[in-house]
Amino acid sequence: MWVGVLGAMEVRDTAGDPIAVGGARVRALLAMLAFDAGRVVTAERLIDGLYGEEPPGNAANALQSQVSRLRRLLGRSGAVEFHPAGYRLAVRPEDVDAHRFERLALEGRRALAAGDRPRAVTLLREALALWRGPALPDVGDAPSVRAQAARLEEMRLAVVEERVEAELAAGAHRTLVAELRDLVAAHPLREGPRGQLIRALYGSGRQAEALAVYEEARRTLAEELGTEPTAELAATHLAVLRGDPLPAVPAAPQIDSPAVRQALTAQLTSFVGRDGEMARVATLLEEGRLVTLTGPGGAGKTRLAVEAAARQPGEVYFVDFAPLGEGDEVPQAVFGVLGLREAGLTPVPDRPPADSVERMIAALAGRRVLLVFDNCEHLVEAAAGLAGRLLGACPRLRILATSREALGITGESLCPLPSLAVPPPGTPAPRALGYPAVRLFADRAVAVLPGFTIDEASVEDVLRICRALDGQPLAIELAAARLRSLPVAEVATRLADRFRLLSRGSRTAQPRHRTLRAVVEWSWELLDETERTLARRLTVFSGGAGLEAIAAVCGLPDDEVVELLTGLVDKSLIEVSGARYRMLNTIRAFCAERLAEAGEVERFRRSHADHFLDLLLAAEPRLLTADQLEWLASLDAERDNLHVALRRAADTLDVERGLRLLAPLTIYWWLRGLRTEGATRAQELVRAIGTRPPGGLEEEYALCVLSIASGGSHSEFGVHLENAVEAMVGSERPPRRPFLTMLWGMVAGIPDEESPGVAESRRRLLGADPWSQALNLVGEGLMSLYAGRLDEAERDLSAGLAGFRAIGERWGLVLTLGELVKIAEWRGDSARASALCDEALELARELGADEDIAERLCQRAGVRASMGDFEGGRRDAERAAELARRTGASEVLARAGQMQGRVARLRGEPDEARRLSEAALAVCPAGWFGAEESRTHIMIELGLTAEAGGDAPTALAWYRRALVAASGQRDMTTAALVTEALSGVALLEGDGERAALLLGAGTAVRGTAVAGDADVVRLRAAVREALGDEGYEKAYERGVSLTREEALALAGAPVDRRPSPSVPGTGPWPPAGAGGHGAHPDVP
Repeated sequence: MWVGVLGAMEVRDTAGDPIAVGGARVRALLAMLAFDAGRVVTAERLIDGLYGEEPPGNAANALQSQVSRLRRLLGRSGAVEFHPAGYRLAVRPEDVDAHRFERLALEGRRALAAGDRPRAVTLLREALALWRGPALPDVGDAPSVRAQAARLEEMRLAVVEERVEAELAAGAHRTLVAELRDLVAAHPLREGPRGQLIRALYGSGRQAEALAVYEEARRTLAEELGTEPTAELAATHLAVLRGDPLPAVPAAPQIDSPAVRQALTAQLTSFVGRDGEMARVATLLEEGRLVTLTGPGGAGKTRLAVEAAARQPGEVYFVDFAPLGEGDEVPQAVFGVLGLREAGLTPVPDRPPADSVERMIAALAGRRVLLVFDNCEHLVEAAAGLAGRLLGACPRLRILATSREALGITGESLCPLPSLAVPPPGTPAPRALGYPAVRLFADRAVAVLPGFTIDEASVEDVLRICRALDGQPLAIELAAARLRSLPVAEVATRLADRFRLLSRGSRTAQPRHRTLRAVVEWSWELLDETERTLARRLTVFSGGAGLEAIAAVCGLPDDEVVELLTGLVDKSLIEVSGARYRMLNTIRAFCAERLAEAGEVERFRRSHADHFLDLLLAAEPRLLTADQLEWLASLDAERDNLHVALRRAADTLDVERGLRLLAPLTIYWWLRGLRTEGATRAQELVRAIGTRPPGGLEEEYALCVLSIASGGSHSEFGVHLENAVEAMVGSERPPRRPFLTMLWGMVAGIPDEESPGVAESRRRLLGADPWSQALNLVGEGLMSLYAGRLDEAERDLSAGLAGFRAIGERWGLVLTLGELVKIAEWRGDSARASALCDEALELARELGADEDIAERLCQRAGVRASMGDFEGGRRDAERAAELARRTGASEVLARAGQMQGRVARLRGEPDEARRLSEAALAVCPAGWFGAEESRTHIMIELGLTAEAGGDAPTALAWYRRALVAASGQRDMTTAALVTEALSGVALLEGDGERAALLLGAGTAVRGTAVAGDADVVRLRAAVREALGDEGYEKAYERGVSLTREEALALAGAPVDRRPSPSVPGTGPWPPAGAGGHGAHPDVP
């Protein structure tokens, strides 16, 4: 395949036939791959190159879409290959015209430098013949491609000039005049063609015209740039004016000549990552003449500058300002690197710097030079002043600077260096190695510990290291160096004291780069006292903060804060993203030490907690309204701050402030699907409380305890649960926080309607606000549902749904829709069940509630499996398990595992079904009602799997445990499922009549027959076939006619179902006989 970029994009197959590549973005993608023909281009670099600083929301998916389009257009060539690190165009560089052009140009220059002019002209003409027009005019505005096109156009002009030079040397003056006039007209500020035109005219005997060309050049340069012609052009003019022989033209340097790299130090280590930044620097140097790399110490500015400079044409000189102490040393450092001292430019004491700068300008005038000014931050004014003078007087000069602070002069282009990308937790080793931070760690680790590899055993420790160090290259290198004496897990653990751990760097490095502390101290010393004050106080924030929060917390005048923040951003002490300011972890740790030294820790942590408590109290009433998404987003932005305020309250035993923070946070956790995380944080606070709740905070205390219970086992917190129950039962009024009522019901489970005081207790606990009234209707519906009164349940649930719709509260809608799905399933209305599932899932996604999304996916998996869509059910269940693992929600993970087992069983894979169900039971926590319900359903699934394998005793044992659990929870819908499932055991034992009787008893327990349960439908058909229609109907009706108590007794349920004394109005918790995590029951 042939790819042409020297003109409009052109692609030809191996037969030479054209291939149309439509779409500017696709052509840009192909061009980027073609520029690196045969080499893998990382996805990060392709995204940066295609989209620049405004990538789409899901850039990886957008890139994959463009790659797929390109593959389709290229047909069966298979030219675009996927690799773990990116994509590769599988063609030879010679099959891309740009690569062939550069090769021919290089060979032509070498021939010219060797004095072989005829061969040079032939090669350079052959190179230029490859051009069909301007490079890539049809690729849109892809930044990387536009930069490459500009580079190629510059090379094209250089090759034209070199070819002309060779022909002039051969005496072809007359034939070149017309071509050179066109070149001058097209590029009036380019002095090379003007000088060649003057020489061509003079060589043709046209001295007057040659002098006129020079005068036009002088006038144009003065008007457009305010400069004079270069010394070389002036010398040519003088020779023409005097009629002397023209001065010799310097031999063209070879583009790979080491002379143009003389001032760049050879690097001893590989260069890892920064593909996007490398391309951006190249683009900025093409478009402008002053580029400054900014970023905190250790970000890799110097290394990137050296690597980028090494790829630039012309002369390159590197000047390190780090050892300098005073601004007047800056020009002398540049003199030394340029080799000008021996030319008599050694400074004289007390001589004005301007005189020295003028002589430097004279030395640089007319030369294509790139100066690298490294480490400008402590001499930023002097560096900026020199850069401005030199750039203004030397039009072919470019400067690439590195600094923790921008130089701040007109024409400067900034290239901030972000942290190296770090993969999210849980990324497997092969994928993790695709991230620059991990690749850098691996590369440097192998250097000190040969044989070190990042595998599944070590990858999480490496990710912890890279995250803790913010993806900063120097810190990562220092950490990797410690593997010489410490295991990687130990390095990860010891980063809590990072300044002690990372205190040994390279002996050849600058002192400020030898240790992590030295890197940050260098930046700290650049701050004035007020900036240091703000910097240390900012450390009370976690995860950054907005301007309003910083002004409120940090105790500085509002009108000063903006300027101080700007200064800290400019000096790379903090980063700004959108409207938020953030410190890197290492800088934050250093400044936190300064906060402690100032004795300000307690004061500003208290100020921080008070500010975010005010935010929570403002958000709380709005979280249960149609405005909840906006307020959830506000809390999302401050999630780290909210959690650190709560943790500090627990650590300092400030339980009153902790409870006030936690109460509104509980609503946030539930609505965002973070209840497992919330339970963990609530445990930290409860441990600090003692045995009795603080007076006046009973509701907040109850929310805290119920958060723990909803997140898993509560056995460690029994006394707190008793206290919470006492507070709830003793209350004579609805709670100030209506969410408490909901959480109480979710944890406690189904109330016993026959117990005295239950109805009165419910009435007391429900407020008159619209959300509480909608919740009350849902509660009534659930009681009817679990009691088997389907019509009443659907009526009340539908009314509650309408109430939540009127409010616009999505979480209540998700909860209610999930219960209505069950009714639709029981009635056999699969289409309605599926539609309700989809709506609930969409609302959960709007909320961004991963735990709720996982639960709705589990439910939809069951609906799909019942409809025979086993593949769709499997996908939903697997996705639910993935989300549950990511959020650490063990109960949801258990539910997903149970659903995976159910789908496998219905597909006819009993061994896989048993494995999945046993794994689900092993991870399912004991405790609150929802978790126990999940455990019960897993037991039923294990019984059904055993029954499917013909193992009646094992199935019976599982069903007995499940029935005990369901009865203890007063969950009649689940008890009915067990009763019906027991008919399968009876059928295996050859007792068809008992099987039919149990099916009828299941209907009696539930209160209604079900039409949509695949297992019940299967068992009814099997029993009917065994008994015949008449025998089945008689036995079934006998079962239906039983009272609920008689039906449960027939199934073998325990007779005594008295409520637990610990939680009035509820069943035992956990129910007797339902506990334990063993995967195998005792088989009778």
